[in-house]
Amino acid sequence: MIFLSPDRLWLLLGVLGLLIAYVVAQFARRRHAVRYAALPLLARVAPRPGWRRHLPAALFLLMMAALVAGFARPQTDMRVPREQATVVVVLDISDSMRATDVIPDRFSVARDAAAAFVRRLPSQYRVGLVPFSTTAAVAVPPTTDHALVIDSIMRLEPGGATAIGEAMVTSTEASQRLIGKWVSGDSASSGAGPRARQRAERIPSRMVLLSDGASSRGIPVEEGIEAAVLAGVRVSTIAYGTDTGVLRDQPVPVDHETLRTIAAETGGRAYRAESARELRRVYRDLGSSLGYRVERHEVTSWAVGLGLLAGLLAASTSLRFTGRLP
Repeated sequence: MIFLSPDRLWLLLGVLGLLIAYVVAQFARRRHAVRYAALPLLARVAPRPGWRRHLPAALFLLMMAALVAGFARPQTDMRVPREQATVVVVLDISDSMRATDVIPDRFSVARDAAAAFVRRLPSQYRVGLVPFSTTAAVAVPPTTDHALVIDSIMRLEPGGATAIGEAMVTSTEASQRLIGKWVSGDSASSGAGPRARQRAERIPSRMVLLSDGASSRGIPVEEGIEAAVLAGVRVSTIAYGTDTGVLRDQPVPVDHETLRTIAAETGGRAYRAESARELRRVYRDLGSSLGYRVERHEVTSWAVGLGLLAGLLAASTSLRFTGRLP
């Protein structure tokens, strides 16, 4: 939390002064009572006030502190639901996804988790699907028909090599073609007018890339990164599987470094998951980050509301325990 007028917080010294004055007054009151009252009679007649006698004062001081905080105009970061976005799910279906280091195998768990991820996305989001192995192709262009995307995910079968760079270029083109802006950066050739290009900048495009191995075919990964950066598409990567994965007696470890580099260079986030449970957690986190944006809002009304509530409680408890207003 920050304050737009932090210099006004100096008024809290006044609240602190009231607290000190109250404590001093309580000690003075105790000395005065002892001086003029017979102790045995006082113990028998006067009930012990306990903590309830101090409650109205504490609530009054809380009210003053909250009002000072409101006067300083506090601001805090708040999550606001996105109205729309384009998300392209890029799914590795290479042969190494048959590895069984994740039960029953990497591919089955990844396919089910990706489908659940799409199912949880807001209905107004456009979602596309680009599976890749030796090559990459757009299985479903970005659409609001999430059921179609889920059905296409569940129909996928693994096989072939791994072409991450080509998958990134294909996915970037798919997300940008939707709004008339090509990955080459030549927006004029796309025929999109200024209004369409302005809209393209407002609607965020995200790529969620899940893979378990190093790129071994097609366009270099560096070109895929360049394409995504040029188009302003953030790529979040999921390194899925364990480093001890084996397929037909051949080790198929996860290439964490390449996937971390992709996320870092494009402004996305890099995740790693070594089990079905971890993968589901990663997708939940991704869905949350894609579905909301963080905005800074002034919350003066919260502080004022807290102060008013504290003031009402101070008044009611004072009437209840002392018979007068504080």
